Amino acid sequence: MTSPTSSPRWRRLGIALLVLLIVIAAFAWLTRAKPVKVLVSPITTGTVEATVANTRAGTVEACQRTKLSTIMGGRIEYLGVKEGDKVKKGQLLMKLWNDDQQAQSALAETQIALSRRRVSEACIIAESAEREATRQSALRAKGFISEGREDTARTEARARRAACDTAKADVAQAEARFRSTKVEQGRTSLYAPFDGTIAKISGELGEYSTPSPPGVPTPPAIDLIDDSCLYVSAPMDEVDAPRVKPGQVARITLDALPKQVFAGKVRRVAPYVLAVEKQARTVDVDIDFAQPENASGLLVGYSADVEILLESRENVLRIPTAAIQEGGRVLILKDGKLTEAKIKAGLANWEYTEVLEGLSAGDQIVTSLERDGVKAGAKAIVDDGKK
Repeated sequence: MTSPTSSPRWRRLGIALLVLLIVIAAFAWLTRAKPVKVLVSPITTGTVEATVANTRAGTVEACQRTKLSTIMGGRIEYLGVKEGDKVKKGQLLMKLWNDDQQAQSALAETQIALSRRRVSEACIIAESAEREATRQSALRAKGFISEGREDTARTEARARRAACDTAKADVAQAEARFRSTKVEQGRTSLYAPFDGTIAKISGELGEYSTPSPPGVPTPPAIDLIDDSCLYVSAPMDEVDAPRVKPGQVARITLDALPKQVFAGKVRRVAPYVLAVEKQARTVDVDIDFAQPENASGLLVGYSADVEILLESRENVLRIPTAAIQEGGRVLILKDGKLTEAKIKAGLANWEYTEVLEGLSAGDQIVTSLERDGVKAGAKAIVDDGKK
């Protein structure tokens, strides 16, 4: 008689159960939770700086810049420079037609010469009359002439002296008139107030130049810049402005020269807030180049960014700022598992944050917080870039 356990039916059942167990085990193996691949950064020792940067692009400016316009309008008769020319202080740049004023000046100069000749004539006569009055007084004292004749001589001397003084006053008046004509001529001429470079000229020879009416800005006739001295003017957010002080060290970068960093120093913080927009209130900060010779060749108007150093600490524990979550929490990869730690932060910038408490040297800080499954308690491995 055959045993029930050894019948083909039971054998088939056992085989089916075994296959089922194998399938379940295989399914469990295939669907098991895989470790999350994460990027880590070891906690390091280094320098951490607290800085502020401009909110909008700054601009390279010239230390001296003037936009010259004639005081009065007229036709451009002389234009002695062109854009890009180097000029010296006092050099004549432009002159309007002023032949009428030159004629008045010549007339005034002639009147001066004529008045001076009249002075010479009147004063010589006055001196002669005074000598005659003195002689008549001597004769009167000796009784040779009457008192009336002496008085007549004295009166004549005083009249001649008054004529001399009047002639001198006429000379002063003519000289004043001449100076006035020179002032009027100056209204039609433009001279360089300092050594510099002609940046822009508005107008051509023979065209009519119009001065700016009160309250109505018009383009200047000549834009003169001193490009031997440059600085950067950059807008800072009104929230950051109170921490910026003259003398602080700064770093300057230019879009035109992305691989260069220029050392700078804060020279001036504007005493007012500029409201370009209601939501964008800024304070202009001026930064000088620490080595002006390095800025030689830069163009006025280049866009620039500045980073002002507020405070710096060296040889401190630091971690990437991007690895810090809300509340000062970070994730550490330890023994294949992600654990959470709370830190006490010190100085910080967009790149690094100083760690005062909560971490030890050598801890592996997770930086890929944006990846799915990255959370405390999850199993994880370091992403080495391989599939």
